[in-house]
Amino acid sequence: MGTICSDLRVDYSIYKAIDDTGPSFLHGPLKFAANDLVFVIVVLVALTFLIPWRQRRLERRIGAVLATAAGGIALLIVQPIANAVDRARPFVTHPHAHLLIAHGRDPGFPSDHATAAFALAMGLWFYDRAIGAVAFILAAILAFARVYVGVHYPSDVVAGALIGMAVALVLYFTPLRAVIVRIATACSDLWERILGVVPVGSRA
Repeated sequence: MGTICSDLRVDYSIYKAIDDTGPSFLHGPLKFAANDLVFVIVVLVALTFLIPWRQRRLERRIGAVLATAAGGIALLIVQPIANAVDRARPFVTHPHAHLLIAHGRDPGFPSDHATAAFALAMGLWFYDRAIGAVAFILAAILAFARVYVGVHYPSDVVAGALIGMAVALVLYFTPLRAVIVRIATACSDLWERILGVVPVGSRA
């Protein structure tokens, strides 16, 4: 019990060190990152699938489909976890905390934003290191921003990131990957027909 209390104190100490501590010109960009950067990552995943790449087209599309599946499954997993843990957000437990965005008082552990962002990034990274790295950078900025604006403790976003990446790992390293490949190939061929382009050959 003492260890848990100590860990919570450390978590809160890190939170206090980050929460609204930067110069005011950072507030706007970090509020955008906290609220909307996850949608930028979603758009990145969509473009990875939709762009008719000259090389490695199907690989990238498989990555986009795997990322989408990982994000959706991970979000389904974290909902019961959040309800079971029922951890209050920092601005609820500590009313003096600086809250830069409006937010509900629902449980904050784990962060669903971080969960989705890191699941998407990991899914992309398996099939394209460059696009995946960009997604990981955006996910890391998002995770920091969620703490900075006052809606999460650091452990909330770390737990969400680990869950999201774990789901993507499971999809990639188990027989579920073959299902993802088949779905992605079918979707890719359909998209090619819509574009009027010759379908790319299947390659996992």
